[in-house]
Amino acid sequence: MDKIDIREVQVTSARVTVSDTARDLGVIIDSRLTMADHVAAVCRSCYYQLRQLRSVARSLSAEAVKAVAHAFISSRLDYCNSLLTGVNDGLFRRLQSVQNAAARLVTGTRRCEHITPALRQLHWLPVRQRIQYKLASLAFRALSGLAPDYLAGDCQLVADSGRRSLRSAERRV
Repeated sequence: MDKIDIREVQVTSARVTVSDTARDLGVIIDSRLTMADHVAAVCRSCYYQLRQLRSVARSLSAEAVKAVAHAFISSRLDYCNSLLTGVNDGLFRRLQSVQNAAARLVTGTRRCEHITPALRQLHWLPVRQRIQYKLASLAFRALSGLAPDYLAGDCQLVADSGRRSLRSAERRV
């Protein structure tokens, strides 16, 4: 199958240049929806922040380093991370390596040591589990009536959709 190569599109009297990526609300979306460009940008930004933090970490208390790492690294990893559901494992590994580097900086864990105890000590979920937690809490809020109407309107229990209900449908747990 041949590719269609379009460089520009005529819209009324303007010519619009076609691009492989688009940025919307800080999220980079590529033409194949792989999210690879977005992950690369997040990793680049986080590693830059980690290098900046590493140079001043000795001057700060342990709690201050943790707070700064959480503010600059975790916030970037969490921003719009629900869009990363279903991306390939390689992209998750890249994001996880950023979180691991932040945890090593905060806890003083060396690269030869396992990172899981450091993540537990900081009470940080791994990247993939953070996304699952975010989606689960969003679905719970939507079903409980705690989410905005534009989200709650599109989310309903299977038992409420006119299908035959199960015995467990009476208990909303």
